[in-house]
Parts: sequence; structure tokens; C-alpha cells
Amino acid sequence: MLSQVQDKPPNSASFQKPSSDCVRKLSARKAKKKKAVFWGIEVAETLRWHGWELGKEMIKHLILKNVHEKTQKLSYRCPSTQFFFTVFPQPITLSPGISLSLPIVFRPTEKREYEDSICFKKAEGEFSVTLHATLPRICLSFPAAVQLPTCAVHNVTETTFPVRNVGDLAAVFTWETPSPFNIIPGSCILDPGAECMVKVLFQPKVAMIYNVTATCWLGVEEKKKRTMQLKALSKYPYLQVRVMEEKCEGARPRKFQDVLCFGSVPVGTTVEKCVEIFNLSVVDASCRIERAKHPLLRDHVFSCDVSKAVVPANGKLVLHIQFQPQTVGKHSTDYFTITSAGRLLQADLKVVGSCKGPLVFLHKNSVDFGCINLGESLMQTLKISNSSDVPAYYQFDIDGRGSVFSLDRPCGVLEGTTTLVLKVTFGPTHPISYHRRVVCLVHHQEPMFVDFFGTCHSDTAKPAILQAKHLSWYRTNMVRELTFYPPDILYAMLKDEKLQMDEKGALMLPPKIPQDKRPKEYCEANSMTEYFYNGVSSDLALFPPHVSVSPMEYDFGCCVPLHKVEPLPLCVTNHTKGKITVAWTLNHGSAFRVSPEIWDIPPLKSSAFRVLFQPTQLNSLYAAELEGFAFYKVQTHYNNIEEHATICPSWCLTVRLRAHTYEAEREHFLPQYVLDVPKTFPPVAPDIDTYCSMLLLNTGTTPITFSVNQAACPSVLVKPCSGHITPGDHQIFFLSTHPLNTVSQQHVLPLQLNSWPGYTKVITLQSRGESLLLLLEGDGNLYFKPVYVGSSYTQLYTIKNCTRLPMNFTWKIHQSDSKILSVSPATGILQPYEAMAQEWTFTPDKETKYLLHAKVFVRRKSPDPMFPKGVHYVLRIVGEGVLGIIRAQKEHLDLGNIIVGDLQSCSIVLLNDGTCSLKYILSVEQLITGPCDPEDVHSDPLALELEHSRGTIPARSKALIRVTVKPARRLHYTWSIKYAIYTPTATDLASTEEEQQPLCCIEATGVYPTLCITDACSAGSARGISKLHLWRLFSLDALNEYLEQDPTPSQLTYRVPTRHSTCLIPPVYTPLLLDFNFGAAPIGSEPALVMLQLANKGVVLVEWAFLFPSDQKIDMEHWAEDVEFSPQELHQMRIQDNQLFSVSPKSGKLLPGQEELVQLSHRHDFIGTDHLPVLLKVSYGQEILLNFSSVTVEQNQQYIHFASTTHLFTPIAIGTSNPPTQIYELYNGGSVPVKFELQLDNVVSIKEENFRHSVFVCLTPRGEIPPGTTGLVEWIFSPLEARTYSVDVPIYILGGESALITFQGVGYDPNIVEETATSREVLSRSVCPGSMELTVPGQAATLSHHRICFGNIPNCAKASRLVFLNNILESKTIAFIWWISTCKDKRVLQIAPESGVVQAGESIPCFITVQCSGSPSIWSTDLVCEVYIQESLFQYERELQEWEKEKERQAVEFTITEKDLGTKKKQKSPARRSSDSAETENIPESSAMIRKYKTLPPIKNHPTPNLPAGHLQRRLLMDKEPTWVWVKPQPPKPILLQLGVTGRSYYVEDFFSNFPSEFPKYFLSRPSIDLGLESSYVDESRVRDRMDMDPRRLSLAAASKQEMQIVTDILGGVIRDVLEDTQFHEAVKRCLDDPIPYFSQFQCAESAELQDRRQRSTVPSGVSALTDLYPEKGGERKEMRQETSPNTDLLESWDISSYEQLREKKKMLRRQPAFGNLVDEVLEDTLQNILMEASSGELVLTARARVTPLPRRHSQSVTSRAPAPSGS
Repeated sequence: MLSQVQDKPPNSASFQKPSSDCVRKLSARKAKKKKAVFWGIEVAETLRWHGWELGKEMIKHLILKNVHEKTQKLSYRCPSTQFFFTVFPQPITLSPGISLSLPIVFRPTEKREYEDSICFKKAEGEFSVTLHATLPRICLSFPAAVQLPTCAVHNVTETTFPVRNVGDLAAVFTWETPSPFNIIPGSCILDPGAECMVKVLFQPKVAMIYNVTATCWLGVEEKKKRTMQLKALSKYPYLQVRVMEEKCEGARPRKFQDVLCFGSVPVGTTVEKCVEIFNLSVVDASCRIERAKHPLLRDHVFSCDVSKAVVPANGKLVLHIQFQPQTVGKHSTDYFTITSAGRLLQADLKVVGSCKGPLVFLHKNSVDFGCINLGESLMQTLKISNSSDVPAYYQFDIDGRGSVFSLDRPCGVLEGTTTLVLKVTFGPTHPISYHRRVVCLVHHQEPMFVDFFGTCHSDTAKPAILQAKHLSWYRTNMVRELTFYPPDILYAMLKDEKLQMDEKGALMLPPKIPQDKRPKEYCEANSMTEYFYNGVSSDLALFPPHVSVSPMEYDFGCCVPLHKVEPLPLCVTNHTKGKITVAWTLNHGSAFRVSPEIWDIPPLKSSAFRVLFQPTQLNSLYAAELEGFAFYKVQTHYNNIEEHATICPSWCLTVRLRAHTYEAEREHFLPQYVLDVPKTFPPVAPDIDTYCSMLLLNTGTTPITFSVNQAACPSVLVKPCSGHITPGDHQIFFLSTHPLNTVSQQHVLPLQLNSWPGYTKVITLQSRGESLLLLLEGDGNLYFKPVYVGSSYTQLYTIKNCTRLPMNFTWKIHQSDSKILSVSPATGILQPYEAMAQEWTFTPDKETKYLLHAKVFVRRKSPDPMFPKGVHYVLRIVGEGVLGIIRAQKEHLDLGNIIVGDLQSCSIVLLNDGTCSLKYILSVEQLITGPCDPEDVHSDPLALELEHSRGTIPARSKALIRVTVKPARRLHYTWSIKYAIYTPTATDLASTEEEQQPLCCIEATGVYPTLCITDACSAGSARGISKLHLWRLFSLDALNEYLEQDPTPSQLTYRVPTRHSTCLIPPVYTPLLLDFNFGAAPIGSEPALVMLQLANKGVVLVEWAFLFPSDQKIDMEHWAEDVEFSPQELHQMRIQDNQLFSVSPKSGKLLPGQEELVQLSHRHDFIGTDHLPVLLKVSYGQEILLNFSSVTVEQNQQYIHFASTTHLFTPIAIGTSNPPTQIYELYNGGSVPVKFELQLDNVVSIKEENFRHSVFVCLTPRGEIPPGTTGLVEWIFSPLEARTYSVDVPIYILGGESALITFQGVGYDPNIVEETATSREVLSRSVCPGSMELTVPGQAATLSHHRICFGNIPNCAKASRLVFLNNILESKTIAFIWWISTCKDKRVLQIAPESGVVQAGESIPCFITVQCSGSPSIWSTDLVCEVYIQESLFQYERELQEWEKEKERQAVEFTITEKDLGTKKKQKSPARRSSDSAETENIPESSAMIRKYKTLPPIKNHPTPNLPAGHLQRRLLMDKEPTWVWVKPQPPKPILLQLGVTGRSYYVEDFFSNFPSEFPKYFLSRPSIDLGLESSYVDESRVRDRMDMDPRRLSLAAASKQEMQIVTDILGGVIRDVLEDTQFHEAVKRCLDDPIPYFSQFQCAESAELQDRRQRSTVPSGVSALTDLYPEKGGERKEMRQETSPNTDLLESWDISSYEQLREKKKMLRRQPAFGNLVDEVLEDTLQNILMEASSGELVLTARARVTPLPRRHSQSVTSRAPAPSGS
């Protein structure tokens, strides 16, 4: 709890001394001075003087101490000023540990501060001590900032900080603090050196961060300002009430979030339950616990021991609530309010409970003792039970000492759920019939009645025996008012038929009319009413008495002396019409007796009796109950009774008497008792009786007499009013009152004990009549917000019962409004003070405003007709029906691409712009599109899930709906979301189908992470494998196809790479298997490297991994491993342990469009075949098992690597006259050349089977393949039928293993399958997709294309492709040269340029030209471009020249050293010599030639083999004495770039028939040019290539950028001047007019015509029209101006006839092949020049055309130029 704080801070103007408990004196003068050590001398840094006065000297001592282990010597200088002085300087010697005190005198002359220093000097140096004299000053020391604890809003936190007076004067300070801070004390006086603790209070009103400045004013007249930062953080508290117990069954908390139910609690007991208040904030929160306000008259049965509390931050507070009910059967309800400070939060707690009491009942309502003789006694049993678990106090209202009926336990406590057997004894004293109705009183329960009856006979008197039926007849006769007549009169009337007997045997008056109403029957009256209204204790009675006695209670008072007690006159009145006899029960031990004991009383007369009191001792209490029985005189003998129905039982008369014999000076016994009395009467309606019970328990050892003075409180009836209680027993009272109105009335009852006024207990009770009062929320007004027409809105409305009685309520709504308005519950019960929140539902049916009324009728719960009638209240209801729509913030939402099976969530924002809340129902329609069968996807489940399909959007607000999408297929999904307004008639989707409105559309595409291999290249020992062959070895086409497929469920067993296996060989969950064949290489060769370009062609992130078996195995303990391994497991362990196969990197991630290079390698360390299963796992996608395999052969072993035992030829159409040539590749994986030969016996057999038609023809049945290269075997496949042909051909390897290869070919019908489709399929298989940036380590250049496809080409046609060679180095120039593998390819392919140089960062275009001739073929070849770094070439040339010079020198020189003198051994020559190295001779021992210097090592070609990694490298360590030789420089290894070229050639006729649309694209060149020209062209190109490789040209190409810039500037200026020179322009124009000589066209006309005919015969008729280059226009061909001779004089001499001949010759020349070939070459060169200029940046192909406006010309000039000849 927070400490109490004064409401108002102290006045800052009045200074006060702080209390002694917060101030402490500091010994500042005695504090240790700060000291320093200078070279072993410890001395104070500063010597200060305080409190000095003018004219007086003050001496202080400066202590010097030697803390060093040696003796110290030092000297000093006096202070420089006259105000400080000391003794004359003299040397000081200090032994270890010795101190010296140096006195320093301060003598001030004026009032100011002084400062000086005294300097000490040692051998090591000097140091000084400051001397400082200060004036008295005021100075306070307190922290610069104070951080207060985090505080809740409207709460208080505090902290303290010290304020110390470090000055020399008393400090007077005052604080000024901004709100919400307060400092206590606000002002104070501190003596010098004193310290006080100041308290800071923080009481925020708003949650925020506080950082304010508090100001401290020092002094009184001259104030100094000091500031301090106060920092604090305030937060809003958040309290939550939680009930620890379970909620009540059937409880309807509604608005009350927490209900604490006590259940049914026994009356008078206290039950405690706990409620937790949680503080969910980070600050302490104070709260108040308040009870709801109630009327004045309220019996508070609920209580809480805490009214204020603080809930700790993130903690809880436990409230203990007690329930102590007082009224049995009452249901109690109360409310507690938990309010935080500032009333920011308020939580309501509802507490309910009910009170249960005892449930006592008697097993029988009468005890029949029968008939016994006088002087005898009889005992019967009576069982009494308590079915409740609440103990019950019971008491039979009978005094067994003075009655003929006695019980062994007339009072006691009956425990819960127990049964007690009581013994009832009947001891009559007179021979009469006895009957007494005894009441059993039970505390907190209504009384019960039991009838005791029996008959006593004597020798002379034998009355009729009383039976139970007689009692029943008597009660019926009493209701019919017949019991006031004696039996003899009744019998006479019955005999005279004035009376009749009913069917039960009772008497009744005869009806006057037979159909009259039935006679009265006896009904059991209410026990409480019967107990009070007996005509004795009140003026009212249920039935008039037959015999009465007066008085019924009497107090003799003080009876001293004992012998002078006056008797009490007792009057007994007979109200019957017969003579009665009264007999009093004799009690010989009692001090009270009646005289006479037996007396007869005539009808309607009274008789007097005397009660005699004869006490026996003084100072005692006396109390007794006298019992008497009155009966008709005629019933003294049974002979007088003629009819049993007339028997009347006796009436019991009782008189309660009490007295005492205390002397006047004696004090009465002090009563010891416990009184249990309620504070209020149970609630009832006005003008209705209410009852309660009271228990008086005698806990002492003496009896207690009691009497209630009813005259003091006549509004309350008490019964019994007097009596006595024996020790240990109790007395149960019943109280009754009759409230007339609703005004609270207080009743005061004096209860006198032991007949002494001082022992009077005042009992105070309250009562009030409870009227029907119902409180309606909002003063009886209920307002509905606008509601959508046709829909419903439910609102809570609270009604409260403001009385202590439960009430029934019933709502009545007009029938016309019943469809618009409804309430739930419409009827019910409101317990006392209970508030019930009811659900009102408003359903407008049209767009309008409504004003409705409803009535609630309330009445009491009791069906008693005496309760007043109910009342009603009117509720006014206002509502409005409106219309509205829902729209989506985004009508179209594209989620993009989602991985199949993955979840992606998004949110849809629904907007309601209307004024009413809308309840909606959402529906989703799914549409799946893409490459699929609509029937297959029609039954797919919905792949979109809504977080909730129905809900409510408030007016002018929005709702967020979470949507989860999980596509199940790799297709495009479209979901249309519609909505319908929820109405009571439309509760599901089916009923709202017609009213659904489109809301939004969501699209998504299901995808799988797709990975593909875009390119592959090889290096290392596999560099000789062509790219196409490598593509086949690694099955990359199949791999890409598999990666494009959808994964199966088994492949998604583990969606990401996981260690899931306990075996060395993990299980396989994928059906996709592929081979990754690394080829073959000899042992010790460099590793085979394969670079794969992985590309993410998809649209989502791809995570991939190559998982070796060890990557899939779970790490296990060694004891769990299997010690026995299979051969396959051992093989894989050897491969993985030696890392023969490796992948780098083994895993990675690729974003869409991203590529990554993966290097796969195999080391040839062990001879044999290596296999390793590697799993290629694409997360959430495919997983493919890759079988890594590679072969390692021995050195000098002849080995051909066969990737497969099956080869499939390209499909060929049947009927093809000239089938193409096809190629089968053989790779030599060894280190020596291999000769092979094909055994064609099976091919001959196939020929015989096909009518001697050569289906398979092998053009190269034998050959030789160099090591590390690929050999080509040419085949021709010519099918006869449309079927598959197959032949097994053995391939024999000379000196190696042979193989049996199955060649297969498919023939197809061209009428069914088009040649175009087949050709496209064939050529597409040869094309490797790939990135243009795939590089291997150390690569210096790249090609723009790695594979080009020329497609289908006719013979005699020429096609060109452009490929760029890019230099990727930034600072080095490269040189290149192209190589064509075979001579046949050299005839078909041409490359220009074949060699050259490329500057750093630049590129050069290379033109690949194909010109097919000869037989058709399907060709696929690899062009190899060798790339060298130019710098390495230059270095190689320099080293080679030096090596050759040294070789020449060493050929004639030798060296003789002193080491060799005297030895006779010959120098050993090197073990190894190369054929091209010089032979060095043995140097003779005696040589006269001695050189001044030692020569270089001998020159020898010594190629260093590429030793493999691993154990082969250990051989280098064994060579301890290597031989030093100068090896001939080796040329640098080139970087090989492979360019795959594919295509297929056709005869012209076949091409035209199969591809007529593509035929005009090709120019058919005719071989008319002689061989001399062709050879000269070829030689010229070779010369040009040789010029490109000239070192001078290479040096020019290697020029620096500055040099190249100078050349460019000079040439640019020259060209610019030429372009601006008009004379040069005119000369150019004249040159253009000169005729162009074509000397090659000078042929005779006969030869030209003959050649033309020969050419036409070879070209089909349909194609002959295409041979002319220019078509005709206007009926004439365009003519070019050509001259056959440069001599113009000859042309002028021609006549008209010769002109015609010339025209014919021109036409003939245009038809010559040379003319077309020339035009084709000119166009080709032109296009190549344009492309080269564009590539170099000199020409921009995409630039807009430049338009040059010309000056206007006159129309006449235009007209004159119009008739110009078209031929010009």
C-alpha cells in the first residue's frame, strides 16, 4: 500500500527544519583527503582552508609519508605569494614508512579566495601541492536527475534522494516542481555538513513519458538557481476479474462477465470464496471494491473484507467474499464494482447464492396409545428425520413433568440426514379419553403438529375408546359446526333424521335441495397459521374454541415469604351446549396445583378454579405448565354412546406459570445464553403476515426463565411468550408481524430473563412490505441503431428487480408488431435485486422509421390469492429500417504463384459504407483453367478457405477476412467470392443463392519449384567430350523433362532435404532414375569436371540440393551402427570417404530468373567403375535419383567409352531416294589412340531380309580415335516400311574390350507424319538450351551462342550465322583461332575470321557459313575455338628464344669444377631425355677450360605428368635427389570453346517438295567460277588469316588506349575534312559514272548458252523461274548498266544491230551463275559490314532515320526531269 500523503504540500514560503530522522550530520572535516603518490612520497593533492577570518593566522600541516622501501630525499620551495609561508626550506630525508608534518601558515589580508602551491623536488622530478583558501559559501549536493518508478495513471509513486549541504553556511532552499510531481518538504534549512532525504511524489493524470525540470532556489535574499531532471513513466492500468470457481448452472450473466456463485449455503453459516483480480499492465494499480447501492432495509448477506487495495504489476489480488444467509429458501443477489484509480476501468462482479435450511419431518402425524387401565403407562415410538444436510434445532412444545404425555428427548439437535427415534410415554391420571395436539418447533422451519391420544379405564369408569377415525370425524364435524353439541343430542338428531352421515361416516346436515353444494370438508391449515391463530395468543382463531381458560400465562412474581403466596383464580368457560367435566393432571413433585382437580361445568357456563403455589426454598426460580382435559359428561361411559360418529375427543387446557422466591437484596442468577435472532423479517407484500424463528440456547448450569412483554411491541406476536429452559436445552420462538405498507418499521422486543429487569435483552427487528417495483434501463426507452431491412439486430436491455421478493415478469407485444419485435426471455423470474439483460430483436420489414411500445407485467411468484395483483410498465422502442451494400476494397486480388500444397494467406477488406450493420454470408466458386481435363478438376475440393464465411460488419466500418489458399494442382485458379445479406429467412447458402452479389475475385497459380539445366560444359580430363555428347552422357534432356513434371506424393514424403534414414543406402521414394556418366579417363589424369548451369525458369524460389547417401543418413551412436556391410555399401563408403565424386556447391537457392553454376567432378584415383546414387532434391518439388558413374582405366589401355548400348537414328520417311548421312559417336577415354572396327554381318543379314535393300549402311566401318577425343561413325538409314528396324553390331577395339551396340531406326509414312514435323523434332533434339555466360574456372572468353542450328538447307545453298567472341578479361588481350575437326566439315563450314585478337572487355563477330554439296546428310559437329592470353604467348616466345640460345651455347660449352678433380667417375646423364632436346656429353675430369661462371642447368624436355590427387601424389616425396634440368618451354594451354553446329541438307528437289514455303529464302549458287578463282579466294583468306597472326599486327592490336585514341582522333579529322571537301565530292560522283569492268564475264555466246541450258536441266521447272535475281517490272527486266570493255570508243562505233546483240548478251549475262553469285557475295559482305559496325558501336540499328530537308525547286524543273529513262 502507498503511504499516506498530505493533500496540500507545505507552504514554500515558510521554511522549516527537517525532522531529526531524515537529517544526519556528516563529518566532512574528518573525511579522508584525496591523496596521491609521487615517486614513493604520499601527500595530499590539495590543502584547503575553510572558515578563516581576517587578521588571524591559520596553520595547517601537510603530511609527507615515504611509502617506498628505500630512504627518500627531497627539497621544497616556499609558496610564491606572501599569504602562504612555511619554515625555511631545508633538505628532507624520510626513511621507509616515516611521515613528516610540514606546517603551512595562511595569513589573509582581504576577504577573497586565495590559491597558491608548494613545490617539492626529487631526483626523479618535481611535484606540487595546491594551497587553496575558500570563502564561506552555500552549496547543495543532490543528483542531477531522479528516475521515479513507473506509475499507473491516477496513482501515486514516490522515491527519495539525498540533499547534502556541502557548503560552509546554512542553506535555505525551496523547490518548484511542475505537475504532476511534488517534492516534500518543499522548503528546508540545512546546516553545513547536514544531509536530509527529500521525497518526490509522482501522481500522473495522463499516460505518457515525463521529463520535467525541478528548480531549487538557494538562499533568501540572493537566490541561486539549481535544476534537477525528474523522469517518470506513467501507464494506464488494466484490471481483469476472474472467478476461480465454476459458474452457476443455468446462470445468465449476459452483461456481467463474471458471476461468483456460492450455490446453496446452510442457514447461519458463512462460506468464503475467492475472486482474482489480475493486473495485466506493467504498473501497480490501485482499486476500490464497492457494493452496489441499495435501499435502507437490506440484509447484507454478502461481504468483502477489502475496500481498497493495490494490485501489483503483472500480478494478482485475491478477494475473499463471504456469504452468510439468514433466511431459508431465499435467493440472494448482489453486485460488487471493482474500480481503478480515476475510474478509468470498472468491472462488475455479480454474486449469487441461496440459503438452505433443515428439512425435518415426522414419520407419522399421530400416536395412538389405545386403551390402558388407570395406574398403568404405555410407551410408543415416534421417528423424526432431517433430510437436509443442515443441522436442525427441534423442540416439542410440551412440559413432560406435568402432562400425561411425555417424551424422552423433547428438544435437541437433529444432525443433517439423520433420523431420531423418540419415546413417547402415556401415563393417565384419570379414567377418561385423552387427546392433545402437540406442536414440534424447528428453528428456520415451519412448525409441525402431532396428535397424541389414548383412553384410560378404571373399574367404574369405562369411556369409549378413542380412535384415529374419531379424530377425522371430529374435524369434519367441527368444520360443519356440529361439535358444540354433545353426543346424545347429535344421536337424537341423527335418529330424527335431522342429521345425516356422509360416505366417510361424518355427520352433516341434510341438504335442502338435492343438487345443493357439497358439505364442507376439513382442510389442513398452514402450520404457522394454525400455530399462531388458535384464539389464545391472538384474537383471531381458525375455529371457535369449545373450552377456554383464563389466564393461560401467569407470573406470581416474588413470593417471599413463602407461606404468604396468594392463590391464582383460574376461570374455565364452557362454550358448548353440553355439560362438560374438567380434570386436571396431577403432578405431585410440582409446586403448582389446581383446586379442585375435577369439576363439572354446565353448558355455556364458567367455573372458577384456584392455582396454588407452594414454594419450598428461597432464592429459586419456579416455572411449570398445568395441563387439564375437558370432555362431555355423557362420554364418561361407553354405554352412553349410541353412534361412534358422535364421539368428541377431549380438549386440552394448558396454563404456563412462573414465580421466584428471590429476596430483595439477592441478585438473580446470571443467565448464560446464546440468542440467534434475525435482523429483519422475511420480505412479504404489504398487508401479509411474515414469520421468523428465534433460538435461545441455555449454555449455563442453571435454568432460565423468560418472558416477552408483548405490550411493549404490539406489532409483533411472539410465541411462546414465557417459559423456562433447563440447562443445556434451548427454546425456539416464532415471531410474526403484519406490515401494512412499504414503509420500513422497526420492532423492539424486550426479552426478560430470570425475572430480573437487569437481565432484559432488547431485540430489534425490521420489517417492510415489498411492493412490485421494476426498474427499466434508460427510463423505459430502448433505441435500436439502423437495421438492414429483412435482417435482425439483437440488443441487450436490462431490467432489475428492486425488491426483496422474487417476481414473475411477462412481456406483451402488440400482435401487429410481433413480426418486427421480439424479446427473449419473454417470461421469467427475477430474484431479489437481480438485474437481467434481455435480448431484444428488431427485424424491420421496410425502409422506414419505427416507434413501438411493449408492456411488461410483473406479479409475485407466490400463488397465494392474498398477494396483490400485478402491475405493468411500458417500454418505448425506437428503430429504423435501412438498406445497404457490401463492397470489397480490392475487387481483384492476384496472389501470384503459390507452390502446390503450400499455404498462402491474404486478407480481404470488406467495406460497409451504410448506416446499418450488415450480416453477410460468403460463398466461393472455383474455376480451374490450364492444360487439364475439365472433368478431372471439376470434382476437386475447394482450394480456398475463408477464415469465417459469415459475420457482421458494423456501419461505416470495414471487416478483415483472412483467406487461405492451398492449390492442389499446377494450374490457374480463379475464385469468385459472392455475398448475401443474412436474414431470418435466409440462413444458409441455398436460400440466398438468388440474392448473392459478386464481391471480389481472387486469382492464383499453383506452381512447383522448377529447375532446369540450361547449359553444360566439360573440363579437365573430360574436355574432349563434345557438348552434345556430354548432354547425352548426363541425360540432361530427360532430366529437364523430369524436372518439368509434377511430383508424385511419394516424392513429397520429405518436402525438404532431411536426414531420414538409418541405413547407409537410404530408401528411394522416387520412381525417376537417371544416369550421370562422367565418361572415362586413365588413372592419374586430372579430374573430370562438368559444369552445369542451373536456372530457375519458374516464378518462385527454388531450393535444391545434391544429397549423397551420407547426407540422408541420421547420425547414430557407434554402438547402434551395423558392423556388417554389404559389398555395395562398402563400395559407396570407399567413394564417399575418398571424395571421388564431389559437387560444389551441394545446395543453394535460386530466385526466379537466377542462374547458378554447379561443378561436378570425379577423381580418377582407383581403376574401375565407380557408382554413387545421388539424390537431386528440389524442395517442395521433384526428387530424382542420379546415378553418378565414371570409369578409370589403366595407363596405355585402349578403351572406348560407350555411354549406352543402344543408339537411335533419326526417323526417315519411307520412299526417300537419298536418305541423309547420320553420325554415331565413339569417345576414346584412354590415353593412347584406339583403332576400332565394326562387324557388319548382321547389317548384311538385314539387307537380305529386305530384298537386298541396304537398310543400314556404315560408311566408316573402321577408324582410329586419338586419346581424349570423339570419333565419328557415319551411317545411312534407309527404311522400306513404316516400322522400327534394329540391328546388333559388334564394335571391336584393337587391344581393348569390344561392345555390342544395338542400332535402331524408325521409318514413317510421310503421308501421315509430315517431314516438317519430323525434321523439327530431330533438329530440336540437337539443340542444347543454355545460358551464354557459362564459364569454367580460368576461362577468359565466352561465345554468344554455344550451339547454332542451321535447320534444313538445300544443297548448293549457303547460310550464315553470326557468333560473337567476348573477352571477359578486364585488362588482358586474347588471341583466338578456330579449328574444324574433320576435312568433310572443312568443305561444308567456313569461319571468318579464323583467327585474330580481341582487346580487353571487347568482342569480335565471327561469321559461320555453311554451304552444302554432295549427298544429303544430318550433320552435327563441334567447332573448337582455341583462346590464348596474348601476354602468355609473348612470354612463351621469349622463353623459347632464351631456351634455344642456351641450347646452342650448351652444345659447345662444358664446366669443370674443383669437386670433380681427382675423381674418375663419369658424370651420369639424366635418366630421361626428350627427342627434341640436345644430348649433353659427359664432362671430362681433366679439362683445360675453366670458366669464370657456372652454367645454367642442362636443357632437356621434361614434361611433368599431371599426377592425380590422393595417394599418387606421394610419389613426389620419394624423389629425394631430383635432377635439375632446363625443360623446354611448353606452349600455354589454350582455353577451348566449343560451338556446336547442327543442320540437315537435302537435295534441291526434296527440299522444294518438303519445304516449299522456305525455298525462296535460300540462294542457290551455281559452280560457274573456275577453280583458279576459288583457290585464289581460299588462298587469299588464308593469307589474311596469316596476316592476322603476324606479330606486328598483334603488337598493333595490343596498343594502349591512349595510342588508339590518338590514331582515332587523327583519322577522324582526316575523314571529316574529306567529307567537307566539295571537290572530293565531285570526284566521287565522276567515279560513280565510270563503267565497272567484269572481266570474268567475257565468254563467248555459245559457251554461255550451253552453260545456261546445262544449269536449267539440273534445276526443276518449278524452280527455274526463281533463278533470276530481279523480277520483271512492266513487262521488262531491270537492266544494269554493264560494260564489257573499258574502251568507250568501241561502244560508240557500234550500230543499231550491234546494240541489239549487246542487249541479248546482257540478258544472257544476267542469267549466268556468276552474276547471281556476285550479287550474293556483295549483299553478304554488305550485311556483314553493317553488323560489324553495329557491334562496334559505329552504327545504331534502332535509331530513327535521319531526314534531310532539301530546298524547294520550281515545278518546271521537276517536270523536265520526269521523263528520265527508267534504266538509268
